[in-house]
Amino acid sequence: MLYLHDVWVNWFEGEENGYNICHFHEWRKDDGIELLDQVPLLKISAPLFNYIENDLSELPEALLNDVYQKAFARKNHERIQMDYCFVVTDGQGILAVDTIGYHIPIRKSRLIPRQEQIVYDMVEDHDAMDYTFSEKKNAKKEHHILSLSPDYMKGLTRKERQLKQLLFMALDQLFTAKNTPEIRYWYTEWAPEKYGYIMELEFENAWQELYQELLEGWSDKHLLLCEHLVKGQPFFEKLWEMEVGDSPSML
Repeated sequence: MLYLHDVWVNWFEGEENGYNICHFHEWRKDDGIELLDQVPLLKISAPLFNYIENDLSELPEALLNDVYQKAFARKNHERIQMDYCFVVTDGQGILAVDTIGYHIPIRKSRLIPRQEQIVYDMVEDHDAMDYTFSEKKNAKKEHHILSLSPDYMKGLTRKERQLKQLLFMALDQLFTAKNTPEIRYWYTEWAPEKYGYIMELEFENAWQELYQELLEGWSDKHLLLCEHLVKGQPFFEKLWEMEVGDSPSML
């Protein structure tokens, strides 16, 4: 069993998409950085790594048994034993995982670059460990409005990804409301040049077209629509404030 020592982690909890497990250059001063005194390191297959990184499903029992109570966190000079905490790599990606006692990868973190290099050096001459796991019958993961495909998050910063997710949460709420004048209004906000055309659309078509147009990239136009949509909704406004730093302006 290989072990890493003095590993800094920045846990992202309950994430089923790897793009939300931020790399070191996107860590923030107010993130809760923790120190792992000791943590087992496993080299695994690429399919299993992808399964752990991009899902919240049951981990292989053999893997859990191999790492059981072999990791320790360091808090206030105390060494605290952790049930199922480990670092995995397929030789390309690297991920720290803590199940907080469950059998699914609840908390995930990237490592700092110096420790990533240590991992690559340590596993270079090791074969991947063979763990059996239950891949879903349809290997292609299904994405949806609250869990967008990585294709639509490529090239975005942490702030832009968070705001894009907020925008689609607000859009999902519009779908639930099924208010035709309202969706026409917001589609017109996005594409005022289409006003006449939009006024003829029924709810489903208007919502679907707006959804498709918002999927690609991130722009000032996306930002402005998001700001308008969250205004007056306390929960959404709070998420906005966490990313932008102030309340939506009176627009």
